[in-house]
Amino acid sequence: MSFSSGGRGDDDENRVFVNFNHESTSLVVGTRNRFRLYNIKDVDNLELLYEDDSDYTVIAERLFSSSLLAIVSLSSPRKLRVCHYKKRTEITSFSYTNTILAVKLNRLRLIVCLEDSIFIYNITDLKFIHSIRQTQRNPNGIIALAPSNEQCYLAYPAKQDKGEVNIFDAHKLDNKLTITAHDNPLVSLTFDTQGTKLATASDRGTVIRVFDTSTGDCIYEFRRGYARCVSIYSLSFSPDSQFLCASSNTETVHIFKLNETQPQDDNLAVMFKSYVKKICQTAGYFDSVADMMNQWRSFATVKLPLVNPGSRTICSISYSNQRSNVLIATTDGYLYVYDLNLNDGGDCTLIRQHRLIDDLPDDNDGQRSASLSSTSTTTATMSTTNTTKTTSSSHHLIQSPSSSSSSPLDR
Repeated sequence: MSFSSGGRGDDDENRVFVNFNHESTSLVVGTRNRFRLYNIKDVDNLELLYEDDSDYTVIAERLFSSSLLAIVSLSSPRKLRVCHYKKRTEITSFSYTNTILAVKLNRLRLIVCLEDSIFIYNITDLKFIHSIRQTQRNPNGIIALAPSNEQCYLAYPAKQDKGEVNIFDAHKLDNKLTITAHDNPLVSLTFDTQGTKLATASDRGTVIRVFDTSTGDCIYEFRRGYARCVSIYSLSFSPDSQFLCASSNTETVHIFKLNETQPQDDNLAVMFKSYVKKICQTAGYFDSVADMMNQWRSFATVKLPLVNPGSRTICSISYSNQRSNVLIATTDGYLYVYDLNLNDGGDCTLIRQHRLIDDLPDDNDGQRSASLSSTSTTTATMSTTNTTKTTSSSHHLIQSPSSSSSSPLDR
């Protein structure tokens, strides 16, 4: 999941794009006049891998930890550029008749999502191989692609006004199944690392469900809240698929734990549930309350510091240097690192904050620094030679995509 601040008609001065790669080992950041790629394996000291003074980036996807980047800019929203950032060259580009809303990559496929169609390419030679035409209108570009080669699944909304999701086998190029996930329209989808689980959220934002991609069965149901509807911004599984984190338009990021079986209630909890159910039966809404009681609450939570109005967040769980962390990148240009206790959960502790864009104004910077006075704060920088813009080497229309002589993964 990736985000830029505001819609594409907003003032460019305050635009920031942020996105993690598959393993959450790197982070791309784009502003009105700069694009940066950070190595975040060491969350204490970020390394700036690449910087380019270029037009504002609205979409950027890195293929795992390779040199391959897929980029869409604000000035050319219908053009996808595939670049090799280490060589600072453009491998190829594709143009479309409508605005590109999302791009996804794995080691088999490159996926491009427009509002009413999806295009699929072979990642090794970037040849066009399949299209899914006349899909339900998807104005927000809600899609997910599993990182796995074995379960190379693509998920996208089956209906615009209802929470149904199609799962398409992007390897075999065939429909797999359709899942009725929610009563309301979908706002977020994500696969786990192996492609065996799919997490979904609707525009109500109260319930997050996890489905088995082989059967379509709902295997977990998590409740983020009861009464207050929120906008879910991002969903992300941990590398071992044991945890799922969710960020929204609130200051709280929820982390849910996936267990093989639901923990049994103690005697007091059983008595309380029985008492409440009897009351609800007489009131005529037994089923809805029973459903809520069967939904699990968050295992751990993150409380974000002051965030600028309109800023959005993406979250991820990373395991590195024998540490478990929750990473939250914001569209006002910050990366927050929280410690996650895998055994006890609870409130996560903020251990590091990084300013990703040093030349971006922040009206709340003083208040933010005051609220984080006990936490180490850094501005991510790098001493290196001057970078140059990528140079175009080829351009292809979608009607006749061309192939490369060698795999971009080898370059």
